[in-house]
Amino acid sequence: MRFPVQSPSLAGKWPALAGLSAVFLVEMLDNSILNVALPTIGRELSASTTTLQWVTGAYSVVFGGLMPAFGALADRAGRRKIMLTGLVLLGLASLATLLVTSAWQLIAVRALMGVAAAMTTPGSLALAFRLFDEDVLRVRATTLISTVGLIGLAVGPTAGGLALTVAPWQSLLLVNVPVAALAFLGIRAGIPADEPADLHHDPIDVAGAVLGTATIVLTLLVPTLFVEAGTASTLPWGAAVAALVTGTCFVVREKTARHPLLDLELIARPLVSSGLALKAAAGLATAGLGYLVTLQLQFGLGWSPAQAALGMLPQVIVLIAGGALIGPLITRVGLDKAAWLSAAAVVCGLAVYTVFGGLNYAWIAVALALVAAGMRVVGVVAGTNVMRGLPSNRTTIGAALVDTSSEVTTGIGIALSGTILALVFPGALTVAQRSADFPKAITCAGLALTLLSAALVGFGILRGRRPE
Repeated sequence: MRFPVQSPSLAGKWPALAGLSAVFLVEMLDNSILNVALPTIGRELSASTTTLQWVTGAYSVVFGGLMPAFGALADRAGRRKIMLTGLVLLGLASLATLLVTSAWQLIAVRALMGVAAAMTTPGSLALAFRLFDEDVLRVRATTLISTVGLIGLAVGPTAGGLALTVAPWQSLLLVNVPVAALAFLGIRAGIPADEPADLHHDPIDVAGAVLGTATIVLTLLVPTLFVEAGTASTLPWGAAVAALVTGTCFVVREKTARHPLLDLELIARPLVSSGLALKAAAGLATAGLGYLVTLQLQFGLGWSPAQAALGMLPQVIVLIAGGALIGPLITRVGLDKAAWLSAAAVVCGLAVYTVFGGLNYAWIAVALALVAAGMRVVGVVAGTNVMRGLPSNRTTIGAALVDTSSEVTTGIGIALSGTILALVFPGALTVAQRSADFPKAITCAGLALTLLSAALVGFGILRGRRPE
């Protein structure tokens, strides 16, 4: 499809867009701003490296695991109601940081924040889609919301580092309180309550929710367990098998349940399955490439951590500035082709890194820019396509699937890259700086990411060409 050339305005919906942008800002800002405080938290709470990993990991695992369940609940109880409830929980959990005296208390607080994020994040895409009837306005609204979040992702670490020079680490999480309040007011004022006729009235599939949550949680835990216990341990492999078993049981349950949590026939729709595959490819590529480049700049090129952070700037700049290209691209080629072209750019970026990344930094910068440009467009158009392919009373579970597909493949991208490096360097990774095998390991990891991402993109393009 092609959009007519026009310049529609979003100004009439500014309270709602401000609120939804604030929701996405919290998601992007959260772990990025907290990471700079981990050394300080470790010292003040006497936390080990593994414990600190759970300070960030607890949020991600709970967030990713509960998104589909809360998405299904929102389609039944009301998207606006669930989002507002989640924002209240986020504010209260952030305030609870003031009472934290141990690392495990902080982990519990972070888990509560993950619950709040699972209640609010899927609704941001679903409610943005619901605000407008025209696809061009939906794309522009989603672009605006994502740009605000990506700016937070980019400036979060720097702002957090500056804040730590004059304030305690708790202040970084207390920032969520005014942002959640802004989001609450904007959504309450700018988005009407759900009409009962627009909601899904089937009973909730509790067994399906438990199995689905367990599958996602186990899938997200596996990369952490591989990093902590190593490939020689049975624990991560056992978790991987458990994830496969629960995933299989979930599929069987959803195919046989009278009122499934997730109607698999909806996922099989061309627009939905295509959008999810393309979004998954982008998440896999972005996370895996970022992981490999960060290590290569330090262990391969001998850069300091600060220099390596600067070396990632091409990705950050394109993610922020690329929003200006989305509208013109879609106007020129249409929504479907924009999704395919941007996903192909992701694969090309990985291929450039795999083939030429070992030559010099210039090629690494090109790869980062290509993957970021593709991911920037895919993040908007793939999600819009999924929403277009679903009934109006299933949009929140659809949005949850979009976020979950990216969250899961992000973990897979890091796990795949880390496992390949671990096989080459089973001891401390610091020996890589003195090893001739490091460039080969990086190339192998890049090739694995390229092939897996290409398979997802190929599937997405083929599915997207089928008639609805």
